[in-house]
Amino acid sequence: MEPSPGRLPELEATRPHMEPRASCAAAVPLVERQFHVLVGVTGSVAALKLPLLVSRLLEIPGLEVAVVTTERAKHFYSPQDVPVTLYSDADEWEMWKHRSDPVLHIDLRRWADLMLVAPLDANTLGKVASGICDNLLTCIIRAWDPSKPLLFCPAMNTTMWEHPITARQVDQLKAFGYVEIQCVAKKLVCGDQGLGAMAEVSTIVDKVKEVLSWHCGSQQS
Repeated sequence: MEPSPGRLPELEATRPHMEPRASCAAAVPLVERQFHVLVGVTGSVAALKLPLLVSRLLEIPGLEVAVVTTERAKHFYSPQDVPVTLYSDADEWEMWKHRSDPVLHIDLRRWADLMLVAPLDANTLGKVASGICDNLLTCIIRAWDPSKPLLFCPAMNTTMWEHPITARQVDQLKAFGYVEIQCVAKKLVCGDQGLGAMAEVSTIVDKVKEVLSWHCGSQQS
């Protein structure tokens, strides 16, 4: 589902002011407004699971989902299979023509209550750990409000995962306050066996529910 040129679907309510925070009850929140989850997807073969992940997230009551994709991630899924608004690098530049026009990476950061990067490939991991922001997704992460949760799901080849720099970069993201959803060991698409596969979709969805429950509890206290 592509955004209309010059329009930010479902984002207008964030300007000029944010809507009130959702009120929550029980483990899965019942909200006065939708709880906004922004899913970032990068160029790992695990991006094949994006349609399933989005569909499972949409089963959570009160959740609204949008997706930000890197260009390489587009190789692994069909946009027609993703039942929510999908943003990519071109949208940022097409929407901004003049000084008063929307800055998409800022508006998406304001819109989102939670960000989930799944999968987070080795390339984007390195960028985020180093503060590089050269596309829409990494600009959102660089501008992210640290008071909001950001979850990331590493996914890469086993030898890439075992490279010494990977642990340092993951630790750097955790030092920023981001939450790791750990990768798992399995036979990878490339044929290698070992750690590096993205966590199962069910694990990711359960973690989102857990963070939502914690967030709702902190809002009520």
